[in-house]
Amino acid sequence: MRACIERKREGGDLSPEEWTRIVAGLMDGRVDEAQFAALCMACVWRGMSFDEAFAMTRAMVESGDQLSFDRQEGVVVDKHSSGGVSDIVSLAAVPLAAACGARVAKLSGRALGHTGGTIDKLETIPGLRTALSTEEFAEQVRNTGCAIAAQSATIVPADKRIYALRDRTGTVPALGLISSSIVSKKIAGGAHAFVFDVKTGPAAFMQEPEKAKELGRWLLEIAARFGRRATAFVTDMSEPLGRCIGTGVEVVEAREMLQGNGDPRAVQLVTAIAAALVNECGFDEPEALVMRALSSGSGFEKFREMIAAQGGDVSAFENMQLGESIAVRARSGGYVSSIDVVRLGHAGRRLSTHDPLGGLRVDVRIGDYVETGTPLLHAYGRDRDHAAQFADAFTLSESKPAPVPLIYDVQINSVLYPQSGRAAAL
Repeated sequence: MRACIERKREGGDLSPEEWTRIVAGLMDGRVDEAQFAALCMACVWRGMSFDEAFAMTRAMVESGDQLSFDRQEGVVVDKHSSGGVSDIVSLAAVPLAAACGARVAKLSGRALGHTGGTIDKLETIPGLRTALSTEEFAEQVRNTGCAIAAQSATIVPADKRIYALRDRTGTVPALGLISSSIVSKKIAGGAHAFVFDVKTGPAAFMQEPEKAKELGRWLLEIAARFGRRATAFVTDMSEPLGRCIGTGVEVVEAREMLQGNGDPRAVQLVTAIAAALVNECGFDEPEALVMRALSSGSGFEKFREMIAAQGGDVSAFENMQLGESIAVRARSGGYVSSIDVVRLGHAGRRLSTHDPLGGLRVDVRIGDYVETGTPLLHAYGRDRDHAAQFADAFTLSESKPAPVPLIYDVQINSVLYPQSGRAAAL
């Protein structure tokens, strides 16, 4: 192990066999965490090749159980976000795609840092279970068309341990380590195709768009080497995607979107991601199918069906409402030129800690002109009285800032497989 650390420190590559032995050794105790942390730091400084990232991904996949779906029954897709604030895409795009006939097997995670976790959000619905067994997960995808579940302890256990170690040792930002972590979970989840949403901007891991595009290419390349089709979006995270930040408040926003009352910015990305999922399943005119599912309400009905299948109280879900709020107002006039998304993300998590429907609702977008006293956001929950400080999260200027695109780039890998299920469900 020492020789491998020294070679990587000097800029050399490790062989696939070495990566396999290293990951296995970490799991059985032959490689201690100090050694693995040193190797990760060398990867941060010296980088990793595609071959190394692929080898590490494969070794992590092989560390635990792997799900499998019969492709003859139709393509199964999964979706992953690199982490955002007010990121309600999974909550809305998964049932929308399923309403179009796609089969979506979505393994999701919990909140990390300032970013929200889809599992935390879903668990605010009374009775809903996210800890599904592999059999329950696969059966629900077959019967309902979609499932959103937590990654079990037996799916890629090496990634869980390695990520915690990287988080403690400041070795998260490395393309090879990030991409192997993401793709290993997707491969073990059993889907045949993936849609990646790579965030860029001040609140993203990859703050520069070109770096985010590079991460997208890594994800596509590694997925291709496993024989999986994939699409990678590079999307903006310079301001919250939706309006609400928290847990239950984001479920309410997703519900309202699926009922036709969505924020235009969030709707744009949700429908684009949903269409990509539908396209990967081989349906013609995916954009039209998704818009029809949204306008007809079939996407909302599929969300209700998924909630019921996972034990959730549908009536309680439909009756979830935001409570009393406090408005945080602008102290001066001007154009909103920037928003401290990281700060608002942390605030939303704190407000929802003891109150599922606690959180924030952002009332302005970058580029909006506000007068003194205009509401910038509303705070909900037990601790909402302390929200006045969040006015400082909005920077106002005399000139209107240049617009920033929501979707910077869309990339697709070239893996081919027989398409199935082309008859639209709507």
